[in-house]
Amino acid sequence: MKKLVSLLLAILMVLGLAPLALMEEPIAISLYYSDNATLPFRQDWPVIQQLEKQYNVKLNFEPIPMADYGTKAGLALSTGENTPDVMLYLSTGGAYASYALNGAIVPISDYAEWTPHFNARVEEMGLQQDVDLNRLSDGKLYFLPSLYDLPFYDGGLIMREDYLKAKGFEPPKTFDDFYNIMKAYKEDFPDSYPLTSIVGLRVVQRMTMPSFGVSVGRNTGTGTGTLSWNYDTNEYFAGAISDEYKAYITFMAKLHAEGLLDPELEQDNASTAKKLATGAAMAVYGYYDQIGGWEQASEIEGLKLNMYPPLEGPGGAHHQPKSKTGGGLLFPIGVSKRADFEQVVRKLDEVFYSEEAAKLWCFGVEGDSYTMDGDKVVYNDTILGSADGIYKYMQNAYGTGCAGLQNVWYLENELTKYDENYARINADVAAMDNAIQYTVPVPSFDDITAEDASLLQTTLLDAFNVWDDEFRTGKKSIETDWDAFVQDMKDKGIEKFLELYNAHKKL
Repeated sequence: MKKLVSLLLAILMVLGLAPLALMEEPIAISLYYSDNATLPFRQDWPVIQQLEKQYNVKLNFEPIPMADYGTKAGLALSTGENTPDVMLYLSTGGAYASYALNGAIVPISDYAEWTPHFNARVEEMGLQQDVDLNRLSDGKLYFLPSLYDLPFYDGGLIMREDYLKAKGFEPPKTFDDFYNIMKAYKEDFPDSYPLTSIVGLRVVQRMTMPSFGVSVGRNTGTGTGTLSWNYDTNEYFAGAISDEYKAYITFMAKLHAEGLLDPELEQDNASTAKKLATGAAMAVYGYYDQIGGWEQASEIEGLKLNMYPPLEGPGGAHHQPKSKTGGGLLFPIGVSKRADFEQVVRKLDEVFYSEEAAKLWCFGVEGDSYTMDGDKVVYNDTILGSADGIYKYMQNAYGTGCAGLQNVWYLENELTKYDENYARINADVAAMDNAIQYTVPVPSFDDITAEDASLLQTTLLDAFNVWDDEFRTGKKSIETDWDAFVQDMKDKGIEKFLELYNAHKKL
């Protein structure tokens, strides 16, 4: 009898624990991730492992090369096939507005009660108005944006400071200053191409065009490819065929013709590092956290790189536009069919926006990458001693500070990873007149208009990229072929495109 009772009790205990066992099974979530060649994704990053353990979740990332990310994400959304549960580092600008309004993306604002951590960060940072600017014409928000308490100058013109000092050059203030420095370097090192790039031309363009009063191309500040924003009149203008762009491409063509601009701009970080390390280049538009690695790779005695504030051009001294919100979590409609849809959203809200997760994405794992001394963050000796610098080392070793993964950014926290020089540069930029301009909010298109705008955008940008390359490399003459270029863009609908955007602008 006792054996029977014991057996029954054991069975009851097993049955009673069964629901608990089921609850403890981690929820699996698939994610698209835009993979940067300068920072290759690792599933075994300590931050990801800690988040999976801490929040009982299995994050199945699909890293996609950055250059292909928009194409693959767009194809998945347009066909509805093989979509992940969430796409990272996206917003509803450009074609994504059309996808959203045509039912391919979850209107995440309909489920605001499922995102308490996101809501709390928005309130804490005072960003509700900024977030609301991302709502589409139906008043709904179709992605959870990344959040910034303050914009910061993390990348810009990086140059050989040792060369400037050796030649008696003052730090450049204008593009004319920059040209003269590159010209001198070319004379000293005839086989060099003084200005190179990270990743590709688009980085150079997005960081330099604003000083010419324009922003067009693959990384345009408006997300349109061929339209720019007039910050004085609060209107769009046809940037691709403007006098501002003509002045810009004339300058770039001059650099190319005189051998001052690297003809091989599409490259990986190893190629960029080699050019800077060997003296084949002396300037690059890149990020401050890359400086340590580039210096370490060089055998040139005394080589010293530094980052400089935005240079002044015809349109003032401006860096690429930034917002207090950026690309974030976009949910393809397929995820809403999951029986555990609510749990998926709540889990991602925790993983990317909770207070504890925000600390992990920024600082790493306490007791491993850092410890606390009162209110002060103290990084471990390996991090502090890294020649790559704190920020870059932690990105590669821990997975912290990665755009697309970290979605909550506090300037004060980020500055703990940099030296006093970086803080000084940021102070100098903050003291300038509107050096970092705001990004323009997505227009309020309805679904039909969004689709029309998307088709025009693709056609115009494809054509512009061909002309831009030919003007820059001298295959086409800016003097004799400009009118043909303007007419081609008009024939492809740039005036209609401009009219659509101005008719639906939010500001």
